[in-house]
Amino acid sequence: MKPSEYLAGSIGFSISEVGAGFMLLLSAIKRAPRAIKQKHLVVEQMQRIGLGSLPLVLVTSVFTGGVAAVQAAYQFENYVPLRYLGMVISKSIVIELGPVLTALVVGGRVGASIAAELGTMKVTEQIEALETLAIDPVRYLVSPRLIAAVMMLPVITVFSDFIAIMGGFAVAYTGLDINTHVYFNSIKVHLTSEDVLSGLIKAFFFGGIIAIMGCYHGMKTRGGAEGVGIATTKAVVSSCLLILITDYILASLLFSAVFAG
Repeated sequence: MKPSEYLAGSIGFSISEVGAGFMLLLSAIKRAPRAIKQKHLVVEQMQRIGLGSLPLVLVTSVFTGGVAAVQAAYQFENYVPLRYLGMVISKSIVIELGPVLTALVVGGRVGASIAAELGTMKVTEQIEALETLAIDPVRYLVSPRLIAAVMMLPVITVFSDFIAIMGGFAVAYTGLDINTHVYFNSIKVHLTSEDVLSGLIKAFFFGGIIAIMGCYHGMKTRGGAEGVGIATTKAVVSSCLLILITDYILASLLFSAVFAG
């Protein structure tokens, strides 16, 4: 095996696969207006991606907020007054921790589910059957999942942000003796609409990455049950890596826009 092939297999995708995934994204966007008309398909995927992921996301968010509070208090000790704790927790969660951790958790759950489902359809020739019936697989399978993912990730992120901030408040109130008014007043004064918007923009892109990577690897599955397992692994790994890469790119662009303004 060539080093480039080994590296591509280890990280879950290669440059050529990124290009192929981007082409699938363009095809899905092109067919999105027709896919929206099939409301039952989109709503079904919204329920699976959104409602199905909420319990896992909420548990993750509670402890994310708690850890953020503990770490912030430790870093603040003898340097920054704890009255700014709410501001630091809310900004770090809304801008970065909320969107990224939510996307990673949902990517692990939903990306694997999409890849396994479409991969099974591929190896059992159900996708070829759709083509035989003159049904476009991209319009029928990919576009509804893409639409649902980009719509539901920002919604889930809002819930995640709120629960994480409340988790941080619980730790600050019970463990650090931070007054309720001090904590929430710090958030009210310092958290801006630009902070919230930047997190939601990230979540929108992360949703598209999760859906496309799951669909791409699922529809490229080969080799029966073993191939489904490989496709599922690749979908999760590639989603996580692209989420982190995209997070850096978006953070650079968004912060440069804020600083320029």
